Amino acid sequence: MSHTVSSGCRRLGASGRSAARFAIATQHFANKIAFSWLVALIGATGCSAGELAVTVVDRLGQGVSEAVVTVAPAVPRAYRQSAATAIMDQRDLAFTPRVLVVAVGTSVEFPNNDTVSHQVYSFSEAKHFQLPLYKGVRHPPITFEHEGLVVLGCNIHDEMVGYIYVTDAPFFGKTDSGGMLNLQELPGGDYRISVWSPIIADPSQTLIHNVHVDQHETTTSRIQLIRELRARPEPRPRRTDWAY
Repeated sequence: MSHTVSSGCRRLGASGRSAARFAIATQHFANKIAFSWLVALIGATGCSAGELAVTVVDRLGQGVSEAVVTVAPAVPRAYRQSAATAIMDQRDLAFTPRVLVVAVGTSVEFPNNDTVSHQVYSFSEAKHFQLPLYKGVRHPPITFEHEGLVVLGCNIHDEMVGYIYVTDAPFFGKTDSGGMLNLQELPGGDYRISVWSPIIADPSQTLIHNVHVDQHETTTSRIQLIRELRARPEPRPRRTDWAY
């Protein structure tokens, strides 16, 4: 059976007009509910978050680059962090980047894109491992299950040193060339900022600052060091840790 659709408008009876008005009113009400729900959702997520701009400077006010900045709530909260991956490369007889900051549970790959072979190791409390002499990509990723500082070395090249900073803080990063780091989507509240770098010689207790982050605003925190920067990074891997 075929059906023909008229190109003109069809006149509705009284019952049809009532049904149409009811459908329009129902849709209008649904639209209002959906809009109210959307506004509430936005207000409970993105719009209620704040930003934190951290600047780390030396004694003379110059920015300190590659400083690790971690930000955690003053009152501990439970945060769910998804599994992540990162890369610590090797080029020109150096780890690249020299400092890598990752969340607990992150798996790190260690490709060797240098012109020579390396043997990477760590005897740090947070993670013990060694990757026998290799070049290219020869080993599976290493997972870092515990927070703490992991100092990397090469058993062939003593001058090589790298760092993996493993944190359980929900917000973290490294400062740029101007010593700045901008963190977004922080719920309003009180936070504790911690700073670390292998070239910072200040006592650890002076590198912890408290800050209050307001919703809908950008909060700034300037951290100035009191000691001269180190001439070479510390700590360094110790050859005495190897069992020959």
